[in-house]
Amino acid sequence: MAMNCLLLYSSRDGQTKKIITRIAENLRKSAGVCELIDLATVKMINLEAYDKVMIGASIRYGHFNSALKKFAICHQQQLNKMPTAFFGVNLTARKPAKRTPETNVYVRKFLLNTPWKPDLCGVFAGALLYPRYHWLDRVMVKIIMKMTGGETDTTKEIEYTDWQQVDRFANDFLEIVSEK
Repeated sequence: MAMNCLLLYSSRDGQTKKIITRIAENLRKSAGVCELIDLATVKMINLEAYDKVMIGASIRYGHFNSALKKFAICHQQQLNKMPTAFFGVNLTARKPAKRTPETNVYVRKFLLNTPWKPDLCGVFAGALLYPRYHWLDRVMVKIIMKMTGGETDTTKEIEYTDWQQVDRFANDFLEIVSEK
């Protein structure tokens, strides 16, 4: 059965876009049309044109991009009437114990404070890309990583994303059927 899926993302350094692009590739094999759109570019959109919607967003300094909350509030009625999924991307999830919606403080807080209730939620570890950061971000991220027992060598780039977890999430998204 062909589906029309909308995949929205908010990505600061590109890892969330990389993750949702991988999901789109998986979905296109069996689902049909998957439209990828940067959440920052969405003004008005008719969600009724889609069978399913997924949104992925990254954390920077403890917060999701404000476009995520605005979109969720603006489109809550439509989102809550259709099959939807949400995933968060952050470096805290590099620790397996912080890689679920229940154990990841950022995703848990978002889900508690949004009127949108996604059917499927996930958390993925992002990437640490020190050489690509501006100097202030590099210093701030290094301080945060030192405090949390992470990598502090600013010459390194480390991808923590578990791609098998991403693939499973894409498959789980395919299984969501409209029961609303």
